[in-house]
Amino acid sequence: MFRRAFWFTAGAAAGVWATTKVNRQLKKLTPESLAAQAADKAVEAGHRLKDFALDVKAGMTQREDELNDALGLHQDPDRPDNVTALPGPRRLRAIEHHKDQTNNRSSRSAVTYNRNEDH
Repeated sequence: MFRRAFWFTAGAAAGVWATTKVNRQLKKLTPESLAAQAADKAVEAGHRLKDFALDVKAGMTQREDELNDALGLHQDPDRPDNVTALPGPRRLRAIEHHKDQTNNRSSRSAVTYNRNEDH
């Protein structure tokens, strides 16, 4: 008799446990629960994306500082607006050189500039 009572109790406990597990899974699959899970995942993804963007920005700032140090572009503390002093334009020399060559050819007819001739 004890044997039957034991197996009856074990079967009832297994049934309760299985019913509880199934009900939990069913609650997870309701539309409201799925919407809440999706919202949580979206918020989590947003936080990860924000962290990534902050890491990229920090890396960009660090690399910019490294490049400024390598190129000798340091901020001048004497300037009131702390604007980085950049070197003068280099393109002007090339344009002036081109103009000089054009002026030397002034005895010939006027030379028109063809922007494709440099390629």
